[in-house]
Amino acid sequence: MTVHELSRTDARRIAVRAQLLDATRPDGLPDVVRRLTLLQIDPTAAVAPNADLVAWSRLSASGYAPVDLTAALADRRLLELRAMIRPAEDLALYRAEMAEWPERGTPTSWSEYHGTWVAANDACRRDILDRLGAAGPLPSRELPDTCELPWRSSGWSNNRNVTKLLELMVQRGEVAVAGRSGGDRLWDLAERVYPDTPAIPVAEALRTRDERRLRALGIARARGPECQVEPADVGEAGEPAVVEGVRGRWRVDPAQLGQPFAGRAALLSPFDRLIHDRRRTTELFGFDYQLEMYKPAAKRRWGYFALPILYGDRLVGKLDATADRKAGVLRVDAIHEDEKFDRAVTGAVGREIEDLARFLGLELVPPR
Repeated sequence: MTVHELSRTDARRIAVRAQLLDATRPDGLPDVVRRLTLLQIDPTAAVAPNADLVAWSRLSASGYAPVDLTAALADRRLLELRAMIRPAEDLALYRAEMAEWPERGTPTSWSEYHGTWVAANDACRRDILDRLGAAGPLPSRELPDTCELPWRSSGWSNNRNVTKLLELMVQRGEVAVAGRSGGDRLWDLAERVYPDTPAIPVAEALRTRDERRLRALGIARARGPECQVEPADVGEAGEPAVVEGVRGRWRVDPAQLGQPFAGRAALLSPFDRLIHDRRRTTELFGFDYQLEMYKPAAKRRWGYFALPILYGDRLVGKLDATADRKAGVLRVDAIHEDEKFDRAVTGAVGREIEDLARFLGLELVPPR
């Protein structure tokens, strides 16, 4: 098979176009989620929650409002599955794996622990199913914790038995998120939430997911960095490629090759899939970025929740902004220019910031 030879410009444009960040806007929220395959849920709302930021950056304030996402989840066109919002029809790609839980293939020590822990707390699992069957949907605090073996972790989940058991029961296909109330997940039996679609066999489902992930990324490594929930690699999907000045082989979506490109400005969530794989971001875009919300303020270079700035096929800076909803303002603390903005870039980025303020319903306060 031919190995496609791409310049970095080619590769960047493929990535930007695949992520629906070029000048051609998608047709609405369902089109965005279907083509991106997912919206990641993250509660951080220094500017706006990630799912809303990702949708807005593709559709603009005139094309998207958070109520659109709420409505699509309520009528089950979209589903929440393991902290990702996905098209309802994609559930068929996960059912077979749910049936094979805890892990297909050779078990890892972590998957073995999951299996052992759930088995040790089988009585609590059945208590939860009974409670949801009688009164669901319910928040986790209204579900019984009758676990005999507590969940042990060095992180935030230590001893959060019901929460951890529910998350593993999602992987088993037994329970599902039926909605949210005040930010709390509401849990119910999966059969009441999920569409009644037949399972696609595991091998076929994994191959299809790799293909869809590559279409959403445009270009990616066959094996990417290990990621929880959603892999960053694409297996043997697409066709092989090399990128000028970058070591190693890539996989590229052949449908993206040779396509025209017209760019625009966009403000990205720190969790946006264009930049989610930081190594790929560095190799293709030469862009230095870290989410600094966990750093002490004195050690931050760009801000608590800085938004990467895209212009055309280049990542050109970061926007340090905060949505102060109590004061009714979007406060721009700084615009960090990785390369000096010319008049065109300044104007385009300024219009995106104004559109972000409109989207949030806040008055824009520019930097001093």
